[in-house]
Amino acid sequence: MISTITGEISHVFEDQAIIDVGGVGFQINLTNETCQACHPGQKKAFYTYLVVREDNLSLYGFETMEERNLFIHLISVPGVGPRTGLATLSTLSPESIRRAVTGDQPEIFSRVPGIGNKTAQKMILELKGKIQPLEPLEAASKMDDTDTEVMEALTTLGYSIVEAQAALQSIGKNAGDDSETRLRKALQYFS
Repeated sequence: MISTITGEISHVFEDQAIIDVGGVGFQINLTNETCQACHPGQKKAFYTYLVVREDNLSLYGFETMEERNLFIHLISVPGVGPRTGLATLSTLSPESIRRAVTGDQPEIFSRVPGIGNKTAQKMILELKGKIQPLEPLEAASKMDDTDTEVMEALTTLGYSIVEAQAALQSIGKNAGDDSETRLRKALQYFS
């Protein structure tokens, strides 16, 4: 098992990079955000997970161990493969995934391309108990309802889910309890 890899980025593609380690190039599948941060000639380290299939060996790379562990949990759900797991981590932050699971909100997973309502509900059921909240459950659900409204408003305005999450993270938890105040502060992030 290859659990970490460090080397120089030689090529960057849409959702993959080739990392040169001692003259051997490893092709690594990455999240969109991680891939955009990679540039040829740059030295990088990734936490990795090797997916072994009958006819294929695929290496998936992550910037944090938390992302890798979430990926492993995601692909353990029946019907969720490595591509869907990677798409989930490309679309949702680790915190959003934890909130969706602990707050029993499959609609958050439904925002990921390729995940329908049925699969989202299955993911919630399978991941309960495996993924723990980062904060007490009551506070997480209170914030999640408000933040979900703000995220829906931002995506309706044309921002991507990743941009909406970045705006929410930038305003912090003390920016107000009502969705209108939080939306106003999130919109200031874009100006």
